[in-house]
Amino acid sequence: MSDPRVASVSLPTIAKEWGRIGITGFGGPPAHIALLRRLCVDDRGWLSAHEFEDGIAAVNLLPGPSSTQLSIFCAWRLRGVVGALVGGCCFIVPGLVLILVLSVLFLAAHPPLWVEGAAAGAGAVVPAVALQASLFLLPASWRRTGAMRRGRARWVAYVLLGGVSAATVGPYLVVVLVVCGLAEVAARRRPADTTDGRAPVLVPVLAAAGTAGGLGALAWVAVKVGALSFGGGFVIIPLMQHDAVTTYHWMTGAQFLNAVALGQITPGPVVQTVAVVGYAAAGIGGGLMAAAIAFAPSFVFVIAGGPHFDRMRRSAAIQAFLIGAGASAIGAIAGAAVPLALALGHLWQLGLLAAAALWLLALRRGVVSAIVGAGLVGVVAALAGAPVGR
Repeated sequence: MSDPRVASVSLPTIAKEWGRIGITGFGGPPAHIALLRRLCVDDRGWLSAHEFEDGIAAVNLLPGPSSTQLSIFCAWRLRGVVGALVGGCCFIVPGLVLILVLSVLFLAAHPPLWVEGAAAGAGAVVPAVALQASLFLLPASWRRTGAMRRGRARWVAYVLLGGVSAATVGPYLVVVLVVCGLAEVAARRRPADTTDGRAPVLVPVLAAAGTAGGLGALAWVAVKVGALSFGGGFVIIPLMQHDAVTTYHWMTGAQFLNAVALGQITPGPVVQTVAVVGYAAAGIGGGLMAAAIAFAPSFVFVIAGGPHFDRMRRSAAIQAFLIGAGASAIGAIAGAAVPLALALGHLWQLGLLAAAALWLLALRRGVVSAIVGAGLVGVVAALAGAPVGR
């Protein structure tokens, strides 16, 4: 905090700049990271390129939304705890407000026909978005395993296990992720290894409250999203879908697709999707509560763990845990495409899904353009008389 480069960075400046990123940050984590780098490194010189890269590496050690945690980390480096709270909130709130407003519109009991069409069209492309997200994460995770043949074989097994689990046993996916992480820790531990062997495992202590339903269940879902989503923001999809649709019946499968689509097209982190689930469960208050619980761990992890990030990065046990849990999470993201696709209820949506897969996977174009374009197609289809009901 004594660095003369950052001593003059005021809280109003942090609020303004982080709020601007929260408003303009369309495109998910890559866009958020690029905007933060341009602000903190290129334009203002508040952080060196090395410090910024260290921040990226540090937040990748944590469960939860990495770009949100990076925004909190950068603000923490500039103004400590207060800066982290101001920067993180200003990054999160604009997208949260927008997604709750859209939730009121898209989850209404009797929305206008054009809204139903837009929702059906946008929701149709979500399974392809899940596949694209998993493919984007695969190369870095594969490189992380190293060159050992056994390590790579275990990595393949973790990916497959995560994929099968997301498609079949949604409510127990967190257990699968943790088990894969612990398995990799055990496999890589040497008898003479003196490294701290405590894996970053968070025991689901609120699970009992979740079984009771109501706000306790919503709180438990939000905890899983914020504190147990190893592998980044998109792994929240298989974590939430079974709870929101099958277990608690807060929303239909089609409405959940809408929630994921809204999380993709609004600025800010994909984890905002949990606010739509919260709104479906308990109105605006439920949406705000779910978002607060889901984002709280990111603040705690960064503020409490920031001084220890260097030691965490050197921990062989933590690195091993993240290899196993991260690979399983990537498989889970891909596996989530199966139940997401099964939630589509109309034949024309399958054609739109195929077109989106071509756009995203073959042509490698952007997610926002795919969802917005599909929404427009859905509006036209609805006005032309195509079925769009939920």
